[in-house]
Amino acid sequence: MKFMLIRRADSNTENGTLPSQSMLSAMADYNARMIQAGVLVSGNGLRPTSDGCLIHFDNGAPTIIPGPLSPASERIAGYSVLEAPSLKDAIEWAKQWPTMDADGNVTLELRRYFSLEDFEPGDGLEQHRHHARIPDAMNVYVGFPGTCREAMAFYADVTGGHLECLLTYAETPAAEHTPPALHDRIIHASLNLRGRRLMGADMATETYTAPQGVQVQLEYQDIDQAATTFARLADGGKIIMPFEATFWSSGFGMATDRFGIQWMINVASDNHCPLATEGDAP
Repeated sequence: MKFMLIRRADSNTENGTLPSQSMLSAMADYNARMIQAGVLVSGNGLRPTSDGCLIHFDNGAPTIIPGPLSPASERIAGYSVLEAPSLKDAIEWAKQWPTMDADGNVTLELRRYFSLEDFEPGDGLEQHRHHARIPDAMNVYVGFPGTCREAMAFYADVTGGHLECLLTYAETPAAEHTPPALHDRIIHASLNLRGRRLMGADMATETYTAPQGVQVQLEYQDIDQAATTFARLADGGKIIMPFEATFWSSGFGMATDRFGIQWMINVASDNHCPLATEGDAP
């Protein structure tokens, strides 16, 4: 079940008062616990309503009502999207909200998302079912010739991601079918990057083939962070395309790291590829 945990606004958030470093740290720790538990889908803080507006429709005609909006207690200061088995489980996570926020005087609202099963069958619902064919996630799985443990630890350090799994052959039923020399190698590794995963495993030396024609792409908003990531991944490897400005991005580079994995590092740009027109769609 998917829930939205809403942090109601107050006078401080509406005045644009930013959280202290200790509050940011407490919130990061809270989010990290939920990420590791597979609960946190996403979350964001919102700027004051003075930076926003209401759009009110009267008989189909929109009227823009600029902020600030009042009362503050009826507004939203931020939200987290949670995936939990039940309302009870979601409430238990909500109860762990950092107590230092507003000195422990905050109001949270917990709301469950609708699912397609909640609606009567019909043509309109079928349009939404068509959208539901899109997978919930698309992850990358790469192979290594015995260096998976070292590589995944390195990637976790470079990206700041959470290395949520390092499972050896010896820890699975596959052990009885695997030569003892391979028991300490990794049969499954998973690095969580904001809910997206870089996965990997060690392959037998005689069957391992270095990946070709595929790159792992990382995208950043901050060009300095992108450049730092590129430099670390390229160190000890081979630069395919130096990190520099391109016609589509203020920073882009390609490199093969010392483990043989190819990377694309890109700075996000508003200059996206044009969408296919309705006539071009399959």
